[in-house]
Amino acid sequence: MKLHTLKAAEGSTHSRKRIGRGPGSGMGGTSTRGHKGAKQRSGYSKKIGFEGGQMPLQRRVPKFGFKNINRVEYKAINLGLLQALAEAKNLEKIGVAELVAAGFISSKQLVKILGNGELKAKLAVEAHAFSKSAEAAITAAGGSVTKL
Repeated sequence: MKLHTLKAAEGSTHSRKRIGRGPGSGMGGTSTRGHKGAKQRSGYSKKIGFEGGQMPLQRRVPKFGFKNINRVEYKAINLGLLQALAEAKNLEKIGVAELVAAGFISSKQLVKILGNGELKAKLAVEAHAFSKSAEAAITAAGGSVTKL
């Protein structure tokens, strides 16, 4: 053991200055809070977005447009993708479970089949919605359409 290797035991020293412990500590009196005002009071907590009394950004920025709270959002799956999936896995029926297993959608998403691509396989397709062109292409290929 040498003098230059000595250090205080774990927990014996304080990393921060203790405030509000009397005038002898150098941090007594106002306890670093300053004089008067909201920040000096107990129980003060700044509101989210508060900018010192200046008009906050979320109120300054103009608002426009319309957000439909009843909007239903679908995950779009094209016929070309269904054809590729049917060929890869030898499927005759494609539903939400098969699309989830293949990793194209999550289990909570709604599916809409769109008519982009070519469908040659005779498939029974189950989905939440279909475009007119997709429905026509599936039935033309000899398959069936089921809306969930």
